[in-house]
Amino acid sequence: MDAQLVQLIVNGVTLGSIIALAAVGLTLTYGILRLANFAHGDFMTLGAYLTFLLNTGIAIGQFQVPGINIWLAMIFGAAITVAGVLLCEKLLWAPMRSRRATSTTLIIISIGLALFIRNGIILVWGGSNQSYNLPIEEALSIAGIRIPFYDIVVTVLALLTILALHYLLQNTKIGKAMRAVADDIDLARVSGINVDRVVIWTWVIAGGLTALGGSMLGLVEAVRPNMGWFLILPMFASVILGGIGNPYGAIAGALTISVVQELSTYWLRTEYKLAVALVIMVLVLLVRPQGLFRGTL
Repeated sequence: MDAQLVQLIVNGVTLGSIIALAAVGLTLTYGILRLANFAHGDFMTLGAYLTFLLNTGIAIGQFQVPGINIWLAMIFGAAITVAGVLLCEKLLWAPMRSRRATSTTLIIISIGLALFIRNGIILVWGGSNQSYNLPIEEALSIAGIRIPFYDIVVTVLALLTILALHYLLQNTKIGKAMRAVADDIDLARVSGINVDRVVIWTWVIAGGLTALGGSMLGLVEAVRPNMGWFLILPMFASVILGGIGNPYGAIAGALTISVVQELSTYWLRTEYKLAVALVIMVLVLLVRPQGLFRGTL
């Protein structure tokens, strides 16, 4: 196989690993809460900027608070992002659910929240690109293919995170409760499942995965205010292609979308790669309208 094609596949897998984490969070919130959250990409951006802040340090007047290790910064950045997600649940989504707001209303609110987060980031950090304080690592050469060190790190981290998520969903009480609520919330409630607790855990998992995806994206490219917004369409495409509400389908959809996007640049200009990926999604859905997998947890 052409070395350039292999290189594009490797690039697609790296980007797909990042999109997969965010897409899983997106499909969980829809599968359990029936919320198509357009602010998801901007929470991804927030996670990346919080990681940048913690990693590079904070200037307070004439004093400079030193940054921390990038891996600790990613963990704490994800934790702070989760706190922000839970605050939105308390102030926005819970009141809207109690008032039985329509899907259209929820989508409009999520778009407004996305704009609020993005402009807040620009207000604090400005609109220029930022980068983490990382040591320079030499790319690895495998069978003539040069793979950036942090691409490998991102792929391995994503794989470990997905394995942890699989264990949580299949082998823990909260995971089983989440699957029950996704299947039938009313039946789950009368069965004694604490639905409010499931909702909180859904936001914690979705927010954590999304923030981690944003932090990982910052490892392989610049941190910028619109980085998550540019990925919101591939995220939704991944969720739809994989089967709405199915986290494993979202992972498969993200990898498919990303690899197809990258491979298309071998023959077409870069500007067309998203369009090509969406055409593939449409073609698959024409054959399997339910997506690649059944749309439940």
